[in-house]
Amino acid sequence: MAANPQPRVKRPHGDVVNLSHGSGGKAMRDLIEGLILPALGASSATPLEDQARIDVPEILGNGDRIAFTTDSYVVDPLSFPGGDIGTLAVNGTVNDLAVGGARPIVLSCSLILEEGLPFSILEKMMCSMARAAQAARVRIVTGDTKVVPRGSADKLFINTAGIGIIPNGVHLEIARIRPGDQLLLNGHLGDHGAAILKARGDLALDADVESDCQPLHGIIAALLAAAPGTRCIRDVTRGGLATVLNEFAGGAGVGMRIVEDSIPVRPVVRGICEVLGLDPLYLANEGKLLAVVPKEEAGAALEALRSCPEGTYAGMIGEVLAGPPGRVVLSSHFGGERIVDMLVGEQLPRIC
Repeated sequence: MAANPQPRVKRPHGDVVNLSHGSGGKAMRDLIEGLILPALGASSATPLEDQARIDVPEILGNGDRIAFTTDSYVVDPLSFPGGDIGTLAVNGTVNDLAVGGARPIVLSCSLILEEGLPFSILEKMMCSMARAAQAARVRIVTGDTKVVPRGSADKLFINTAGIGIIPNGVHLEIARIRPGDQLLLNGHLGDHGAAILKARGDLALDADVESDCQPLHGIIAALLAAAPGTRCIRDVTRGGLATVLNEFAGGAGVGMRIVEDSIPVRPVVRGICEVLGLDPLYLANEGKLLAVVPKEEAGAALEALRSCPEGTYAGMIGEVLAGPPGRVVLSSHFGGERIVDMLVGEQLPRIC
């Protein structure tokens, strides 16, 4: 579906979603054909089948392996500085494909609507999805809509699944990590988590910070072209950088060291963390990646990251060690070291 910048939306009768909009009858048809499809930029001639049909040549493209992923989004509030649940649903799934080296092609969109959700909010979120899909050059090709009684959900939940193609010769796996490899991060940590905290309004935060929600497949393509020996990539989302590092170290049976002064964190985010007793290493992000690159390709990889708008503040933040296996340490600006454990518990619930 191509995004339509001015969708001709015809909202169903009334102002809010009710249970009949999930009944499978005329009210549901009116909601899908009058609001959801136009907001997503679909043609009025779009067939409403139970599945999307995609030509095999389009899926395979120039690769020989298919990547498939799915994710659900329950962020609270629905809108926040720098994005909303619609942009998050598209970019999050695009990025889950991209970190495996895949070129995202198509997405699905399934909606769980709470009775009483205003049509105006639903329309806004669907238009956001359309714009995000257009920017990421992917198509939303199929979906589903369910309505639950008031109080059984929280306004709107979205599930998206995605299919992409992995180009020939691209193999990104944690098991390929070796001692001496360099750790590269494409920008500031914690922007998304801080933006959600601000949007919730529970605290009097006078902070100018926006979510980093953005697609990463473009910058990953540039990275792989410059550093074809890249070992693996992961998007740094829930659990933050610390959790990804521990997953890498444990999965590869190696140690890792990061340098505190090399890790970019905006002053406003660092200030929020200091006030609330949070650690930016554990804050969620929605537009950050951690790449493990052979030392001899690290310079070219960093240059490629910084050449993209998503990587303006990219840097080398540490290295892979021979051991102890599974241990991650941080070298502080005071000259000491501390162990960086995986996140225990939930630092900020409903973050994505």
